Amino acid sequence: MPRLFHPAAATAAVLASMLLSSFTSVQAAIKTQNMRGMAVTSTGKPRGTNIFKGADMYVNPYFQEELDSSIATASGEVKKTLKSIRGLSSAYWLDVKSKVHRADGPGDDFFSMEGILEDAASKNPPPATTFIVYDLPNRDCHAHASNGEICCTYLPDGRCDYQAEGDCKEGIQTYKKQYIDPIVQVLKKFQGKVPIALVIEPDSLPNLATNLGDPRCGSKATVNAYEQGVAYAVEQIGTHAPDVMMYLDSSHGGWLGWEHSLMDYLAILEKINVAKHVRGFALNTANYQPVGEMCPFWDYCLGGKNVNATCCADPCKLAQQYNAGNNEMNFALMMHNKTTGMWPSFEPRFVIDTGRNGQSGMRESCSNWCNIRGAGIGHRPTTDTGSPLVDAFLWLKTPGESDGCTQILPGPDKTQCPRFDSMCMSPDSIGSLEMDPRAPEAGLWFDYQIKELAANANLDG
Repeated sequence: MPRLFHPAAATAAVLASMLLSSFTSVQAAIKTQNMRGMAVTSTGKPRGTNIFKGADMYVNPYFQEELDSSIATASGEVKKTLKSIRGLSSAYWLDVKSKVHRADGPGDDFFSMEGILEDAASKNPPPATTFIVYDLPNRDCHAHASNGEICCTYLPDGRCDYQAEGDCKEGIQTYKKQYIDPIVQVLKKFQGKVPIALVIEPDSLPNLATNLGDPRCGSKATVNAYEQGVAYAVEQIGTHAPDVMMYLDSSHGGWLGWEHSLMDYLAILEKINVAKHVRGFALNTANYQPVGEMCPFWDYCLGGKNVNATCCADPCKLAQQYNAGNNEMNFALMMHNKTTGMWPSFEPRFVIDTGRNGQSGMRESCSNWCNIRGAGIGHRPTTDTGSPLVDAFLWLKTPGESDGCTQILPGPDKTQCPRFDSMCMSPDSIGSLEMDPRAPEAGLWFDYQIKELAANANLDG
């Protein structure tokens, strides 16, 4: 899942990215077109429409069932808060191939894209429905908690060998034919009937922008898988289901808010030529960065300027590291400036994940991302964002679903977690203290966490 990128770790990644000679001219163009502090005027219009504006948002009955399991044992204000969010929307993650088509048999299916869209289409009016496309080969290359089912090369235990030589031809074909093509088939069936938004492949391209120094991310196989996989997904969906609005995952300000990191990311987008198909970008997916307020200019808080301005509040102390993404509204402003400077006909819009950023300043280090202690549910899903650049605040990561497991899984058997990531034992992570409960694997319901999120909730931002 998403993690913060440190300037101390930047050198290897930047040097690796510089080896990609095709990016050099693009980076130079970005620098020329986006002089610091200057606004860039776009000549284009946003692609499509804001499907969330004026629409209900789909509430998955399965999310309500998960909440009900925790409501049953909650009390006081926590129980009241959990009950209050039963009617709120969260995105559904298509993190395995089997979640695309509905299961065989009669009755409702709230565990598949097709089943959810059937349910949404049955309502009057059909609510806006959001899915996370998340099943690239060699997924989650810079961590372990969310490693996926499709590999470029398989280890004997069925997991991915990230450093194996090769071009990932077979893995990419599996992704295209067994995952993306079925998604396109379902989208063609429901576009025009249900307003649909997709967030495309969290962490993937940001990892290529900043973490090529990690051999798991920098291998030829992983680079091919991410670039070719994302390009195919966006092109096929954009061509065959043009009514579906896509937001390309762009991590968060704590990852790409350094100008050189964002330049490297945009160079990848130029290389794979996807901007023409997307409405914009998804920010803070599955992370805890604050929404904040948008400043007048993207670099308003840099260089020690305007430190007392509300929009320059900086709980992660990013601005003093010359990172303009001290909050996600400012990161959106920065991204808008850079992308419209690079592609004048591209006028991006943004969605921001507010599922778990209701508190700030609760981490010893903002690089920690796994099951953060003291976090709270953030702003309820809404299109009232305070900026025309931001289409909606959404719950992209379902509050209460784990980021990753502790080394020992919950339960009396004390089973070792096969996808344990050491970041899930950070000092900020639930499960790192002896008094804490153990955490389940990524995506599974974490009762202790949802109750803590509810206790610290800030639903009105």
